[in-house]
Amino acid sequence: MANKVFHYLFPFELESGNQLDSVEISYHTYGSLNPQKDNVVWVFHALTANSDAADWWSGLVGDNKIFTPKKYFIVCANILGSCLGTSGPLSINRKSGKKYYGKFPQITIRDITRAHILLKQHLGIEKILIGIGGSMGGYQLLEWSILEKNLFSGIILMNTCARETAWAIAIHTAQRLALEADATLFKANGKNNGAKGLKAARAIGMLTYRNYEILKKTQTEENDSVLDNFKASSYINYQGEKLVNRFNAISYWILTKAMDSHNIFRGRINLNFSNRLAEEKKVLKRIKAKTLVIGISSDILCPVAEQKFLARNIPGAKISILDSPFGHDGFLTEGKKISAVIKKWLKIKFWL
Repeated sequence: MANKVFHYLFPFELESGNQLDSVEISYHTYGSLNPQKDNVVWVFHALTANSDAADWWSGLVGDNKIFTPKKYFIVCANILGSCLGTSGPLSINRKSGKKYYGKFPQITIRDITRAHILLKQHLGIEKILIGIGGSMGGYQLLEWSILEKNLFSGIILMNTCARETAWAIAIHTAQRLALEADATLFKANGKNNGAKGLKAARAIGMLTYRNYEILKKTQTEENDSVLDNFKASSYINYQGEKLVNRFNAISYWILTKAMDSHNIFRGRINLNFSNRLAEEKKVLKRIKAKTLVIGISSDILCPVAEQKFLARNIPGAKISILDSPFGHDGFLTEGKKISAVIKKWLKIKFWL
């Protein structure tokens, strides 16, 4: 399905108090909205993905997959702050007539979610059967499930958490230090500024998306005489180059900041609380959708303890922890295992 762009030609207020003069949202749809308008599946993507969910999540989205266009109207929108079609640092500032680059305002997960709401309204969607997202995609889905608690019939949260952890914020800070060490990062004269910093930031990220076991298994040298250019080094360099060729360093900087902002409790708990945990549980109990939580046993970026917390406190939530060596990226690579869990849950909860 071809990429589409929704143009919102009005000011868009941000949580910070700043605003964008207008917003463009790049999105893909697959399948058709049925007459009852009750077959919508909304897919939320993670940090550097685009709106073509059938491409990057082919294990779940596409013909003969668990979410097939033959049955569902599937929507995926590129997130605010990205460089892949939605308003971000490479967009034109209508006031100045120039690209934003480093002047693009800071955004939050809540801002990203409110942009999704604009697209939902544009598409005439009043109800979403299933929302599904992993990692940062799960952040957006959680936020939306509270902003519009009657919108989703069901939600599937994968490798995600209720608020960004200190561990993840520290990782993102290390990544931004790598980005900022590249003196070209915020210079407004080309989309490839900050490329060396982005490559280094991606290298840091890859160490958290994978783990000790999978790198030992796939990148250990078979030749004991090797003294340089190790397989593991080549792998990390390759992953960095791949990202540099398809993504923008300023967007990466902005979106890691947005991830740090993720906190569904912000502004929703009693500031005079005596028991913070009790207050947080109250917020999670606002989620009305039937909920499936999925974690990956080897995930070191968002450990299964975070998914267990969600499942314990979202009313009626079910949880499945998949045994996989692929770490945080398991939600992208374990399509067959994930599909089996979702299929069983759909039959029990939705009779689909």
